[in-house]
Amino acid sequence: MAKRVLLICFLGLVFAFASADHSPLQDFCVAQAGNPKTVQANDFSFSGLHLPENTPNPVGSEVTPETVTHLAGLKTLGISMVRIDIAPWGINPPHTHSRATEIWLVLEGTLEVGFITSNPDNRLNSKILQKGDAFVSPQGLIHYQRNIGFGNAGTVAALGSQNPGVITIANVVFGSMPDISKDIFAKAFQVDKTIVGKIQSKF
Repeated sequence: MAKRVLLICFLGLVFAFASADHSPLQDFCVAQAGNPKTVQANDFSFSGLHLPENTPNPVGSEVTPETVTHLAGLKTLGISMVRIDIAPWGINPPHTHSRATEIWLVLEGTLEVGFITSNPDNRLNSKILQKGDAFVSPQGLIHYQRNIGFGNAGTVAALGSQNPGVITIANVVFGSMPDISKDIFAKAFQVDKTIVGKIQSKF
């Protein structure tokens, strides 16, 4: 088991370094026009991804990102991490990362994970993962995680960008500012406008 986890971590690092971000032109770049001699180890360190987060929200999940926004030392390195905690039968809703591929490693629990291919196939590729299992979601494709166990589930993920971006489909579609016209959704989803209004009111 230990060898398997080590192999998965190694493959995750290999994947992360084969990222789409531009190659750095120097050892590191913690701040714009910053003096490399003033850089500290703390610029490259973060504590807390081993700690599970509370999940008191309607979807039953909490995401703890570790991107260049949170850790200056990631600038120009083309990688980032995230921890996802999911309550029993909670979900990390369908979303996409426009700038990064993602590989998850399950720390605890049992997860259903999957991604959907692009048009015209729109094919779901899903799998049940246990502790120690890993799964890759290709860049730009919609993907999700769902805890199908009776205890909490947790994963860590490596992403191939210092700032992978996240687009949560429901939030973007139904929670845009200003609202997208109900007529558009009524035609797109083939439902009545009152149904669209009820969904939009949740966001």
